[in-house]
Amino acid sequence: MNTSIYIAKRYLFSGKKMHAINIISGISMLGVLIGSAALIIILSVFNGFEKVILSLYSNFTPEIKIETRLGKTFNPDTPYFNTLHQDKRLISYTEVLQEKALIKYGDKTFLGTVKGVSDDFLKNKRLDSTVQVGSFTLKSGGQNFAVIGATIQNNLGVNVHDELSPIQIYSPRRGTESSDNPLNEFVVRSINPSGVFGIQQEFDDIVVTPLEFARDLLDQPKEVSSIELTYKKGTDLTSVQSKIIDDIGTKFTVKNRKEQNTELYKTLNYERWSIFMILTFVLIIAIFNIIGSLTMLVIDKRKDIAILSSLGANKQTIQGIFFFEGMMISFIGCIAGIVLGLIFCLLQQHFGWIKMGAQMSVIDAYPVDINPVDVGLVFLTVGIISVIASGISARLSIKGLDEIKQDL
Repeated sequence: MNTSIYIAKRYLFSGKKMHAINIISGISMLGVLIGSAALIIILSVFNGFEKVILSLYSNFTPEIKIETRLGKTFNPDTPYFNTLHQDKRLISYTEVLQEKALIKYGDKTFLGTVKGVSDDFLKNKRLDSTVQVGSFTLKSGGQNFAVIGATIQNNLGVNVHDELSPIQIYSPRRGTESSDNPLNEFVVRSINPSGVFGIQQEFDDIVVTPLEFARDLLDQPKEVSSIELTYKKGTDLTSVQSKIIDDIGTKFTVKNRKEQNTELYKTLNYERWSIFMILTFVLIIAIFNIIGSLTMLVIDKRKDIAILSSLGANKQTIQGIFFFEGMMISFIGCIAGIVLGLIFCLLQQHFGWIKMGAQMSVIDAYPVDINPVDVGLVFLTVGIISVIASGISARLSIKGLDEIKQDL
C-alpha cells in the first residue's frame, strides 16, 4: 500500500482516542454527505416534475405537426397529403383548424382559442388523463360538444353539467364591412361543454371542438391550420420527420414535439442547471470545511511531519498524506450521501410519503425520477471540488517544514 495512503487512513480511522480533529473531520464528512444527498434528492424530484410536465404536454400534442410558412391556413386536399394519410405507421392523422375567438358564458367573456379537430384526434387514449371535470367528448347523439381548458373554466365559471347553458363563441365574419349593428360583423355559434381539461397555461385557454363546428364558425370549408401526426410505438420519428421535410417542400414547416414548444424545454433545462449550480455552491462550502480540519490536523501532527521528513520522506509523500486524507473524507461522505439520497428517492417513489401540500388533479405526492447520469454528475462534482480543497490543504502541510524540523 502507498505510504501516504496508509498514514492518511491511520489518521482518519484511529480508534485509540477521539480528538477534536476527528470530530471536525466527522463534521466535514457529514457536510459532504448532506450536500451529496440533497443534490441527488432535489435533482431526482426535479426530474420527476419534468417527466410529469412533459408527459402532460405529450398527451395533448402530436409527435409531428405540419404548418404552412405563409399565411394561417392551407388546403390539405393534395396528392402528397392524401399519400401521407395512407401511411400504415400512423395512429392518427388529425386535421386542425384553429383561431382566436371571443368566448361568452352568461355575462362573462374571455378571449381564447378555438381548436377544431377531425375525428382522429380522439384516437389519443391519453387525453382522458388531462380531464379534470366531465369527459373528453366532442360528438354524441348527433350533437357537437366542446372541451374547454381550465383557464377558461376558471374565468367564466362554466358548469359542464348544465345542458341549458351553452357557451357562445364569437368570430369576426369574413369579408364583412362595417355595420350599424356590431353583432352583424361576427359569426356567433353556441355549443355545450362536455368537459374541462388542464395541462399548462399555454393550452388551458383552448376550446376543443369538432372540425365541422370550427369550419362553420370560421367560414373555412376546406382549409386547415395544421396537420397533426401521431405514429405507432417504435417508429423512428427522426427519420419520418426528415423524409416529410424532404418530400413536402419549402412551403411548410415540420416540427417534432420539442420544436413545437422550444420555450418549455429551454425553461426546464435552465431551471435544472440553476438548481444544480445553487446546490453545488452549498456543496463547495461543505467540502472546503475540509481545509479547516486538515489545517488543524497539520498543526497537531507537526512532530509526525518532522519525524517523517527526518526518516527520508520527501515533500511529495507528506503532501500525499493530507491530500489523501481530504479525498477520503470527501468520497466517504459523497458515497454515503448518494446511497442515502437514492434510498430516500426509492422510498418516495413507492410510498409517496411527502405530499405536495394540496390535493392536485395530476399528482398528490412529490414525483421522483432517478437518473443514473445525476449520480455520475454528483460524484464528478464532489471529486473535482475535493481535489482542489485537498490540494490546498496538502500544500499547507509542507509550509514551514524546515522550521518544524529545527524546533524538533
